[in-house]
Amino acid sequence: MNMRKLILGLAGAAMIAGAATPTLVLAQSAAAKAAVDAGKAAGKIGEQGDGYLGFVGGSDPALASAVAEINAGRSKAYADIGAKTGTSAAAAGEATAKQLIANMPGGQYYKALGGSWTKK
Repeated sequence: MNMRKLILGLAGAAMIAGAATPTLVLAQSAAAKAAVDAGKAAGKIGEQGDGYLGFVGGSDPALASAVAEINAGRSKAYADIGAKTGTSAAAAGEATAKQLIANMPGGQYYKALGGSWTKK
């Protein structure tokens, strides 16, 4: 499976789900999304090169729960995408991470695979 086919599969899955641009559409609670968005804005949470959220600094139990909820949804989505595109869940996560990081607003943090946290 080449990366082009994987990216097209991710984009197609997003378009089928009704997104105007290729984005990862997940089942998540509004509370978890709001907590994670606030954590990103505060520099506590960032996107990782594997497609999962990670902690830049410390965390509290409510924020950790929100991150765990969203990461669990992402894990399922990556497994589904991998199965549909004939690749691994890890490859689907990495391809999605590239899109998420490219489209994230300035001031937020990301960590490339094997790298350290960087402010965009």
